[in-house]
Order: sequence, then C-alpha cells, then structure tokens
Amino acid sequence: MSSHRFISVAAALVSLTSLTAGASAQTTFASEPPASFTLPNGLQVVVIQDHRTPVVTQMIWYKVGSADETPGKSGLAHFLEHLMFKGTEKHPAGEFSKTVLKIGGNENAFTSVDYTGYFQRVPRDQLPKMMEFEADRMTGLVLKDENVLPERDVVLEEYNMRVANSPEARLTEQVMAALYVNHPYGRPVIGWRPEIEKLGREDALAFYRRFYAPNNAILVIAGDTDAREVRPLVEQTFAKVPAQADIPARRLRPQEPEPVAPRTVTLSDPHVEQPSMRRFYLVPSATTAAPGESAALDVLAQLMGAGSNSYLYRALVIDKPLAVNASASYQGTSLDPSQFSVAAAPRPGVEFAQVEAVVDSVIAEIAQNPVPASDLERVKTQLIAEAIYANDNQATMARWYGGGLTTGLSIEDIRSWPDRIRAVTAEQVRAAAQKWLDKKRSVTGYLIKDNAAKREEKRS
Repeated sequence: MSSHRFISVAAALVSLTSLTAGASAQTTFASEPPASFTLPNGLQVVVIQDHRTPVVTQMIWYKVGSADETPGKSGLAHFLEHLMFKGTEKHPAGEFSKTVLKIGGNENAFTSVDYTGYFQRVPRDQLPKMMEFEADRMTGLVLKDENVLPERDVVLEEYNMRVANSPEARLTEQVMAALYVNHPYGRPVIGWRPEIEKLGREDALAFYRRFYAPNNAILVIAGDTDAREVRPLVEQTFAKVPAQADIPARRLRPQEPEPVAPRTVTLSDPHVEQPSMRRFYLVPSATTAAPGESAALDVLAQLMGAGSNSYLYRALVIDKPLAVNASASYQGTSLDPSQFSVAAAPRPGVEFAQVEAVVDSVIAEIAQNPVPASDLERVKTQLIAEAIYANDNQATMARWYGGGLTTGLSIEDIRSWPDRIRAVTAEQVRAAAQKWLDKKRSVTGYLIKDNAAKREEKRS
C-alpha cells in the first residue's frame, strides 16, 4: 500500500497527467475514447477497452485525500486506506485479498493529497466477483480496536521506513511544509508522527462515513471488456449503494496566499552521503492553470531537467562540471496549485551557491530568450511519444484517467493533452519561466551531512 502523492502513476507519466482546459478537437490517440456513464447514485464509471489479453483492471477512486483531513488528524486518509482491508460482515478480513491471490491476480492501494484508490488486476471472468467485493466495502467496513490499533503500528513503522529513516524524504516533507503556509498540501500524506499516534477507530469510521460513497467515487475498468458488459455488472453491485447526501459538489479548502519572499530549509543528518539541493516553486496545476499554461510548464520541465540532454544536466554535469546529477519536474495532476521542482547534487568540494548560480542562470536565459525551435520540437516529440506509449499498459491508462478525473479534468481534457503539447510555442515557455519560476514563489531545501552528530555517534 502506498502513501505516495500519485506520483504513483509512474514517474515517466507525471507529465502526461498535467492537463489543461481548452482542448482542441483532434487527439493524437489511435485508441477509442473510454466509455463513461453515471449511475443514479452518483457513481461515475469509465470503461477503457484493451482486448489484447483476457485481463481487466478495476480501480475505485475516492475523491478524498490527505488535503481533506480534519486539522489535527493528519494521516487519517492513509490510515483508512490500510483499514479498508480489515473486512466487512459479508466478507471477513483477508477474504478479498486471498481471493485475488487465489485467482492469480494482484491488488494494491494508494493515497494522495487529492484521492485514495484501490485496484485489482484479474482474469476478465473474475470481474463480477471483484465488483461485488469492492461495492460491499464501500459502506460495509467493520472495524474493531483489536485490528485498528495494530494497523496504526504498521503505519507508524511505514513512517519510520519511508520518512524517519530517509533524509531525502524528511527534506521534502520540510520543503512542502514551508511551500504551503496555509493550504493543507503542506501536510505530509502519511501524516505527522504525533498525530498518527493518536488516530483511532472512531476517527477512521467518521472519515469513512463522511467520504466513502458512490457520489464521491469514480470506478475505472480497463482491459478486455466493454461498456455493454460492464454496465449490467455495475448496476447489480454498485447501484445498490446509497448516495451520501452531505458530500458537497465541490471540495473547498483553505487557499494559498500569493508568495512574497523566497524561503530556505536546511536539514542536516549524519547518514547523508550525498548532499543535495532541491527547489520547489508554487505553480498552477492542470486544473487551476489558464489555457496553455500547464502544457507550457510540462514542456519547460522537460527542457530543463529530463535526461542527459536537458539544460540543467548539460550546464551542471557536463559543461562545468559542478554536480553529479540535475533534474526538473512538474506535478500537474492536482486539484489546487501544485509544484515545479528543480534538484541537483553537487560534486565533492562544490558549494550549493555555485550550483544555484548555474540553476538561476539557466532559468534566466529561458525567461529572457525563446528556446531554439529544434530544442522545443525535440522535447514536445518526447512528451507526445510517452503519451502514445501509455496506451500499451491498461493499468497505466486506468491510473491516468482516474488521476485526471478525480482532480477536476474531463475525459476530453485527458485525451487531447498531446495536442496541447504540440501547440506550445517558444514564447509560452519563456512566459511560463518568467512568471512562475520567480524565486519569490520558491522554497529551497539543502540536505547536508551532520558531521558533529556522526562524531557523537562514534564516541557513544
């Protein structure tokens, strides 16, 4: 089970899901558009056909994530994700997972700031059984202290492994907390440890009853099936689950004020072997961007930091060389304003200031002068190719549509993303760099080795 920020789609496809409104009529996809329909209880169903193998992927996406938690109860969305495997009256704990295993399938779950998802990949003839299980646990979850409290210990151990024992994860946690001074995106998905320790059965049940309902979910079925086959199955299972009347039509969260000053965070740890710096800028997401802006940020990230031919890699690793690696990325799949990140790891003896000076010069050059046409075409071709290749994996497509739809996009937005990438101009890339990669909008984090603590460790 994963608490990643849907970065769980796959790193190569983070850019794919950075989608904006105002799609053009044509799309680059050869595949048929997914079928979509909505049940009377509000459940949206999306069916993506892929008949190459007799396998289907079922994903249920709930429009609730860590950013929807009650203040003071961070980690609750992720905690409930774990508890959703504890069984119902109809299907005791372990039966669902054992069934998936027995039929040769696989399953998992993930929590993000904006959504929580559960999926199974099984032989196509097992889809009715998977729907019955998933519809049952939408409202039938049974929780007892004897299985809730041990699971909280499992989450705390996951926190130790993923965050407490990872200097890189702790730095990211601190940078995010500094980037979002008001918006709940500043809270870690897994939660703050002192708050995780206090989560209990009633917290989980209250959250479950508040958010888990058909009118707050999207069911994505991808694989060897079609809407004619899926619709009767959905009507026999999910259609029986009543809607939750108290769920608002739109999620409203505290919003981030306009940034006015650059901030820095320094984390020292005795276990750091490779110092690094990373800078996050507050930028619009695919859902909040003006037409064309999100696609321009996608292209900008690809130009600056995707691969050994990118501007940052060439400037810092090849030309100088000052760093052992350098990269940039844009996280567009987000209901509210998101992040554009730059990262680099300096070579031994190189100061952070030297690395940052080069990063700043690369950004300034792009912000002042339109990028060469050959570079622009190269990265646009790379991004569009990734989108086309995504069609070859039914689970990736299910994640792509689920991630986009739960963060405010439409099926047409998702399908026409390659056309918006193709339409991006050098001037739009320049304008995006100038407007959004302003240091006032950023937090820079430094990860350094704590030699004093290391010496103290040796003495003891």
